[in-house]
Order: sequence, then structure tokens, then C-alpha cells
Amino acid sequence: MPAPLCQSTGRRKEAVARVRIRPGGGVIRVNQRAFEEYFTSASYRMAATDPLRVTNTAERYDIDATITGGGISGQARALRLGIARGLVEIDPELRPILKRSGLLTRNAREKESKKYGLKKARKAPQYSKR
Repeated sequence: MPAPLCQSTGRRKEAVARVRIRPGGGVIRVNQRAFEEYFTSASYRMAATDPLRVTNTAERYDIDATITGGGISGQARALRLGIARGLVEIDPELRPILKRSGLLTRNAREKESKKYGLKKARKAPQYSKR
């Protein structure tokens, strides 16, 4: 296995994706599993591979990702950000294309923490007058 061209990180909600990009034929592996096996939904697979599709580099690089935390949707978006950042690290000329598509912007929305005395972050117990 050749040494990675670059390593990058993508985050979304609680998910963290560590991405290694190598020259190859377009094979994507996530947590030592096949890409199609890990992301069974086509919408998640499409979201994760957006940077490769936008830059027409899907067949040029092999991607090996380690994803932890979060749910499947957050993991797909974290992988997308990690791939986009890695492509910019390899070829800085791809930056305007990815930036225009909004693939380099980290979505910083996180779950709000629960407050004491409440059921969730903002949901209060039902008020009873008597």
C-alpha cells in the first residue's frame, strides 16, 4: 500500500472522519469495510463523494477513512468535508471549485446541552397551576 498523499480531518455534529488519500483507481474504504457496505443508502454515498464528483477525480484516488462518533448522516457529511480538504491539500487549484460548491465550509451546528430542571435543552416539564 503506497504512502498517503495527504491526511485530512472532517467533522460534523459528533462525527469525526480521518481521511487518507492515495493515488489509485477510485476505491473507497470506510473503517476497513467497502464503501457501499458501510453507507447502504445511496443519498449518503452521494453526499460523501460530492467533492470527487465536482472535481472529476473519482477514478484518480483511493480513499481510506476512519470514522468515529455520531450517526450515519453526520458521518457521511464529515467524510465529505475530509475528502474536500484533502483534495485541496493535494491540488490547491481545486479550491475555487470546491468553495463555490460549499464543500469546504464546516457545518458548525451542534446539539445544545441539556439544562438542569428541564427535560431537554429547552423543553420544560409540563406546567400545572393546581
